[in-house]
Amino acid sequence: MRTPLSVVIGAGGTGGHIYPGLALADALRRAVPDAVISFVGTTRGLEGELIPAAGYRLHTVDMIPFDPAIGAKRYLLPAALLKSGAQCRAILRAQGAQVAVGMGGYPSAPVILGARLAGLPSVIHESNAVPGRANQFAARLTPHIAVAFDTGHLPGARTTGMPIADALARLDRPALRAEARRALRVPDGARLVLFNGGSLGAARLTEAAVGLAHRWAGRDDVHLLIKTGPKALADTEQRLAGLPGARAVPYLDRMDLAYAAADLVVCRAGSATVAELASTGVPAVLVPYPYAPGDHQTHNARVLCDAGAGLLVPDAETTADRLAALVEPLLADPARLAAMGGAADPGPHAHAADLLADKVLELASYTREYAA
Repeated sequence: MRTPLSVVIGAGGTGGHIYPGLALADALRRAVPDAVISFVGTTRGLEGELIPAAGYRLHTVDMIPFDPAIGAKRYLLPAALLKSGAQCRAILRAQGAQVAVGMGGYPSAPVILGARLAGLPSVIHESNAVPGRANQFAARLTPHIAVAFDTGHLPGARTTGMPIADALARLDRPALRAEARRALRVPDGARLVLFNGGSLGAARLTEAAVGLAHRWAGRDDVHLLIKTGPKALADTEQRLAGLPGARAVPYLDRMDLAYAAADLVVCRAGSATVAELASTGVPAVLVPYPYAPGDHQTHNARVLCDAGAGLLVPDAETTADRLAALVEPLLADPARLAAMGGAADPGPHAHAADLLADKVLELASYTREYAA
């Protein structure tokens, strides 16, 4: 009788680390249906909501961010890492794990340390074009490194692409477009501009979107869908009152519908978003978050913009007037929009979850034959 496959995934903080971890977990379940998959995170981030909602168990540890902005608390980081690493070693042993995976972000580093302490193989995945501090540390503890973008920052890494949800990896935009526009209440004949500020929204993008909604108040050929995040929803709805061409939502749980319906996306440049845009072929205006460590969102955005699939606008320049100057000519030129959508190289993103799952199975000495 074989030992059940057991994998522990470190992923937390923001959706940019959590969603790829969930995509990997789903890929492992497709390969080995009875696999035992659990996650490690903290009580700080979105993992407490997103991971249990996806049907996976979450263990929490006492880790703090790898963030120099926390001032005096940086002296607490070594102690927190050792404590949470020991907690992860205990979790790995209790779960009977054969492999540990770190998806980047501070909750994943102690998982890799815990695997080292427990004598288990581990693999890390770096989602950004420039590696974060947690993975810079974790890369010293494992020889198995996967990256979403081949930028050479982690020598010896294998480029697997960015694990994305199966619904996005296999999205057929034309086939889903009519259903998506009905579901999102896009008026007939209107072009949809989607504002996507990430899991929690982005105040800069929301402010610019509201300005555009007022600027285009007399137009019926453009519709704005603004993902605000929960905290900004009520205020945004109040500011959009009486403007039928714009609608605010706190969250989008069907990004496949959002991408299928959208003619253009205005968004941050997190690695997951960039990979989703490349895979789905949606043209974009990218506004990198200026305080991302190592300015990694700008580097992520350039992957699309250098290919001609997007336009980059610095955060400080993102106003309604600046966006109008870019977006209005694009919406008036369907051929250019189509060319931008076709310029993105989906690369390995559509298969990244399965490629990373294969690496995990290899380290666990499992094969997909068990899925039969």
